[in-house]
Amino acid sequence: MYAKYFKRGIDFILSLCALIVLSPVLLVLIILGTVFMSGNPFFTQERPGKDEKIFKLIKFRTMSNKKDKDGNLLPDEFRLNKYGKFLRASSLDELPELINILKGDMAIIGPRPLLVRYLDRYNEEQRHRHDVRPGLTGYAQAHGRNAVSWEDKFAMDVWYTTHITFVGDIMIIIDTLKSVLKHEGISSETSATMEEFMGTPKEAECTWRAPW
Repeated sequence: MYAKYFKRGIDFILSLCALIVLSPVLLVLIILGTVFMSGNPFFTQERPGKDEKIFKLIKFRTMSNKKDKDGNLLPDEFRLNKYGKFLRASSLDELPELINILKGDMAIIGPRPLLVRYLDRYNEEQRHRHDVRPGLTGYAQAHGRNAVSWEDKFAMDVWYTTHITFVGDIMIIIDTLKSVLKHEGISSETSATMEEFMGTPKEAECTWRAPW
């Protein structure tokens, strides 16, 4: 009942209220982003949503556009400045996604929208993460974020799509806030963000186990 009839309405009301209440914060971040990112403070990128429908994700920019002598963008760790690290650690870079939630592209809780080029790399089970709207945060973000493997992360995403409850969504929000306050899971073991997903090898194992 909640997932089918109430979740979208709650998302719309909460995202609208959040945009109104947080408008002063958003204005400050727009100004700071313009200064520290030397221009456009926003980052937009096409991402797959529910049923793999493509939409434009809106975030605050956390990486500069610094390039090498050949005109190629530098690696993430060189483009992620102190301001960008602050935005990621506090998850403030995600705030513009409230607009995506208001539009219906996203939900407050759901699997995180990843890159379009990953679509051809998912196995049959992993593709089910697109059975629901992607979220501002999700079960995987509240339980490891970038510190867990892609296989574990996708297993959490798919599990969530068939276990959506109001109480469960509230718990994910609480666990996400705890993770943000503790600055957990911001980076993987080998990357400033998360390594690119290249597909799941046959020998790869998922170590995560569903809570019930």
